[in-house]
Amino acid sequence: MFKKTAIILASVGALGAASGCTTTEQTTAAGAVGGAAIGTAIDGSVEGAALGALAGGAAGFIVGKSTERKNYCVYEDSRGRRYEAECPRNYR
Repeated sequence: MFKKTAIILASVGALGAASGCTTTEQTTAAGAVGGAAIGTAIDGSVEGAALGALAGGAAGFIVGKSTERKNYCVYEDSRGRRYEAECPRNYR
């Protein structure tokens, strides 16, 4: 019981921390949390949760990277709203 509660609390903390991250980082965290939940449900052990988190995190990373736009930068206006626009020509 304690192991499952600890895994759930760690998962909620990971998702909360991902709120200010990039799309790739968010999908990686969500995949890891989902994988840990599935691994725990199937195996019921910490090892199952760890393997699920590893597999889910890898899948989330791949999905997140596939959605990133090349040659686009993320900007933030004076009100804190984020938006994407083409990067300046001399920007690497």
